[in-house]
Amino acid sequence: MAQEDTNIIDQPEVMKPRMVTIEISGKQYEVPEGITVVKAMWYAGQEVVRGIGCLGGFCGACSTYYRTKDDPKVRTCLACQMAVQDGMSFTMMPPFPARKAIYDIQTLKDPRQDLFNLYPEAPLCRNCNACTEACPQKIDVREGVWKAVFGDFQNVSESFMDCVMCGMCTPVCIADIAPNLVALYVSRAQGAHFTEKPVGLDQRIKEIQDGRFNDEWSKILSMNEKELADHCATVK
Repeated sequence: MAQEDTNIIDQPEVMKPRMVTIEISGKQYEVPEGITVVKAMWYAGQEVVRGIGCLGGFCGACSTYYRTKDDPKVRTCLACQMAVQDGMSFTMMPPFPARKAIYDIQTLKDPRQDLFNLYPEAPLCRNCNACTEACPQKIDVREGVWKAVFGDFQNVSESFMDCVMCGMCTPVCIADIAPNLVALYVSRAQGAHFTEKPVGLDQRIKEIQDGRFNDEWSKILSMNEKELADHCATVK
């Protein structure tokens, strides 16, 4: 009986990913099933410069229009969060020229009334709800715009807490409102003018600005890794 070759090691069969057909900006590609839209563009050799940020669904940079197979409706998503499907067609949203008001939030005298000076189009909402349909974060954008108009800044600030400023609500607005920018203004005004400041916060900020802790910072920044570890252990 021939001696078995002990140098031969059985190798597990490599499973090839199932490929799906997608369309990127009108051109077809074959990509692995289940990868995200962003990764599909990279796999297809697309040089994506604008629209790549955190890749975690927080920065809102990768706003994308897409349509699935046999569905005529065009939808919106964040490219880093949506997985490709067979027959899917998509393109990243180009920069939209929304008008961004310029203001100094601290010097505003009447932030609720100033909303109409800074964003006079806000009360023109037609209640079409297209902005809410476009929001990948499932925020009730339409309701937020109306609450801003009626001065309910606190509720607007809370409801837009998950807004990633992707801007997909803006190009679909038939009244030319930029709801995300309106909400950003409202949230800033709520924090600066209508929210009670934490006790001692202003005092501590002034102490930092006056240089009270400069010596301590200089000492810490001059420490090596061991000295810093020893210091941290003593102040726990």
